[in-house]
Amino acid sequence: MAHEGAATLELEIVTPDGLALRKTGVDEVSAPSVAGRFGVLPGHVPVVASLQTGIVTWKQAGQEESCAVGSGFVEVSNHQIRILTDCYQAKETVDPVRVRAALKDVEEEILRSTDDPTSPAFQELVARELWCAAQLELYGDPPPPTLHFASPYGSASEPEQIGEENQIFPTSAA
Repeated sequence: MAHEGAATLELEIVTPDGLALRKTGVDEVSAPSVAGRFGVLPGHVPVVASLQTGIVTWKQAGQEESCAVGSGFVEVSNHQIRILTDCYQAKETVDPVRVRAALKDVEEEILRSTDDPTSPAFQELVARELWCAAQLELYGDPPPPTLHFASPYGSASEPEQIGEENQIFPTSAA
């Protein structure tokens, strides 16, 4: 357990299934908040922030490690960083073939969707797309950016407004 005056951090990532990761002796952590990436060093002021799907990195004994997390929250206090998230994936467990197939499926669902981009159903598709993209980024083979990602601060571009020549995801194999 980390304590006051510690020169390192303790990192915990917790999912609905329980404790997914615990690292002690961590020198630095970087995480994707909804306001952008942020870093935590020992002695950081207490904070609670909303996370978006992406990559969490940490440095420990001169080595950098990372994992993918879904949306959630991060709490920093007393040299501890606790991430509560709906999804967690370690780099060594990413199956790029399975993830690429899932990404293709969700992209097709997004292109066929007639839901309003702000609807919960469409946002769930976007969340699935972001999770696939985060896993592939963690693996080291990120997909190209898309126009399907909805901004939490405004409305998303509607897929039917994107001209055929500008579609990021082709509707047929090239």
